[in-house]
Amino acid sequence: MATTYSDPDRTHLAVIGSPIAHSLSPALHRAAYEVLGVPFTYGRHEVASGELDAFVAGLGPEQRGLSLTMPLKREVLPMLDRTTPLVDELGVANTLAFRTEGDRVVRAGANTDVEGIVRPVEALGHVPGEATILGGGATAASALTASLRLGARLVRVFLRDTAKARDLVTLATRLGVSLEVHPLDDLEQAGPQGFVVSTLPGGAADDLPLTPSGPDALLFDVAYEPWPTAAAARWQGAGGRVLNGLDMLAEQAIGQIRFFLSGDDDELLPDEAAVRRAMRTSVGLPEHIGA
Repeated sequence: MATTYSDPDRTHLAVIGSPIAHSLSPALHRAAYEVLGVPFTYGRHEVASGELDAFVAGLGPEQRGLSLTMPLKREVLPMLDRTTPLVDELGVANTLAFRTEGDRVVRAGANTDVEGIVRPVEALGHVPGEATILGGGATAASALTASLRLGARLVRVFLRDTAKARDLVTLATRLGVSLEVHPLDDLEQAGPQGFVVSTLPGGAADDLPLTPSGPDALLFDVAYEPWPTAAAARWQGAGGRVLNGLDMLAEQAIGQIRFFLSGDDDELLPDEAAVRRAMRTSVGLPEHIGA
């Protein structure tokens, strides 16, 4: 099938950040565009902190958009002409779209990381009353908002340097969610957990004392290379359920594709179920979440 979209001359897309060589975003996006029948290309570029302005300035008129990963999700904010309410709320954007409006190029930013967490958890039917978040970076802000949307009213954050939780404390106050901030060394004293989102990089959670509270307990580990992580394997071995970091990557990519095509990350794609299946199988995931 062929999908209609605006700005037909803008066909180039890419994921940028540092490090970026391991990213599976190209596989996900290319699989989606094949199903959608759109002639988009999607690559990857190493862009370190402080290099974003120069990189964007060097892009040509064929550039349709960029997927942003660390350390660029906050650095992109000053260059955005328009933002979705979620970007304004979190102060984090993972998506940058270029749009031609008359003789002007508009830079629009979105955050699809929150739905990248929410949709897989909802697909499992999990409703957390409380949540534990490991880490305090940009993805932790998305995890905090996602936890609230999923039903959590108390969130505990564990991180190495508690001073780095200031942005999360400010966000929690705006959202009206109770937030506790703890040093990572105190995690063992917290006891068994019902819902954990680890935003730590691959391997950083391997030795942490994570224990599921029961068979419905869920660990969402956003790391995915290698998989399973040691933390996920132990959690599952203790009887808990796990979500792969690729589950988040696939769902946030669907939001990005919506935004690149229509300018609205909530507008469903044509035959989105088929797009999702193709994307998941492209990175070795089962066709359906939790299968």
